[in-house]
Amino acid sequence: MDAVYTPNQLSGAQPNPFLEAMPEMLSKEALFCRLACSPPPPDAAQLKPSDRRRGLNALSSVFVPLDYMAVIYNTLFCAMESTYTASATVDSIRRVHAIHQGDGAALAQLPVATSTDSGSILGVPGIGKSSTIRRCLRQIPQVIRHSQYGDSKLYCNQVTWLMVECPGDCSVKTLALNIIEAIDRAIGSSYSDLNQRVARLPSASVLATRVKILCLTHHVGLIVIDEIQNAILTASRNKQSKALIKFLVELSNEACTSIYYVGTPSAEDLFLSQEHLKRRTRGLRLLPMRPDGIYRGFLHELWPYQYTPERAHFTDALVNLVYDLSGGIPAYIVKIFYEAQVQALQAGTERLDDKLIRKAVEMLNIVAPKTYAKGTYLSDFSVCDTDEDTETDTEADTAEALEPEPVRRLYAVPRGRPKAKRDKHDILTLAAAGQDPETAAAVLEQAGLLEVF
Repeated sequence: MDAVYTPNQLSGAQPNPFLEAMPEMLSKEALFCRLACSPPPPDAAQLKPSDRRRGLNALSSVFVPLDYMAVIYNTLFCAMESTYTASATVDSIRRVHAIHQGDGAALAQLPVATSTDSGSILGVPGIGKSSTIRRCLRQIPQVIRHSQYGDSKLYCNQVTWLMVECPGDCSVKTLALNIIEAIDRAIGSSYSDLNQRVARLPSASVLATRVKILCLTHHVGLIVIDEIQNAILTASRNKQSKALIKFLVELSNEACTSIYYVGTPSAEDLFLSQEHLKRRTRGLRLLPMRPDGIYRGFLHELWPYQYTPERAHFTDALVNLVYDLSGGIPAYIVKIFYEAQVQALQAGTERLDDKLIRKAVEMLNIVAPKTYAKGTYLSDFSVCDTDEDTETDTEADTAEALEPEPVRRLYAVPRGRPKAKRDKHDILTLAAAGQDPETAAAVLEQAGLLEVF
């Protein structure tokens, strides 16, 4: 998109075209409208048997926004703005020259960008970290084209974000190439071709320098490194993670680019092992949904997408069974709901039941974790829409009424010993009935269960 400049309070008195070209941050309501995806539910009774199995693929396109997604969107958006707040246009040009010439002294004399943001988003596999981040980033224009700022010509591309995957071999070369290719995809350049015209790839240090210069040249606001736990797996074998982490730290410092790491909780071991990484990798630690109204609302959004001849009722027994078997992990919930219908259609069963759900879990070999490290459950996030001017009291009341109410946990299978039957004169029965001491004593004495001295 072409740059449209609007005054930004963060820029202060110094002109900052890159910060002023940033779009407005979306409200929670606007973000959820863009993120939500709910194709029309099927009328399975009208479908041919051959079309029911094919129609199940629509379930993979259903996307239910949750409050934690608004937190991720706000975090990434603010990280981009912190990059453009920390660097001015003239400083960026000076940094390019200093890095290109390898002049460490000149680079050290430039203003230090202390406000660029770095952090991490770690979570249990299957809760939707990567898909949520990609959807949130797509709500922000990736490339903003500048041509004129005020009375001055300004020809450049501003790349607000890049998302790349941490290489499995923990190689600086591979990660640098991934970043260069991501820039090519974003702006349509051909920097990657320079590496293919030579007999062998440049050294890791040369590629690292190119990445820093490209990030400054195209004003990259944020780089998201996905699957950062790959660095842990490689480090445990050949201890190569230090070079990769050093490159990322230098990239953040010298190119003034915010960096966020995304992965599983196993990456926490690497972050805590390096003192300089602890403050750079703070951020969200995500756990699955609790068995509450948020989970119930999530499953309720999926429930209409049933392709069996008859639709199963949304009962507490089935709802709690799905939670017990999935552990509240969204990817498991969707997969179980999908596979259970596959089993029903193949067996010619009219509707879903508990046996089909259990069989689906057995077919998929799903074993939900029982314990987790420290973190925040997806159900515990609560984000209020701060756009007070556009929301009336009536609208606020309506939105509050639509929020899923917390529900009491009802296990699908009764657990523990059956409750013993007690006599009406039993002390525990009297205590449970709320009898005062005098009345309880009189009843016990009358029944011959109390001796008074």
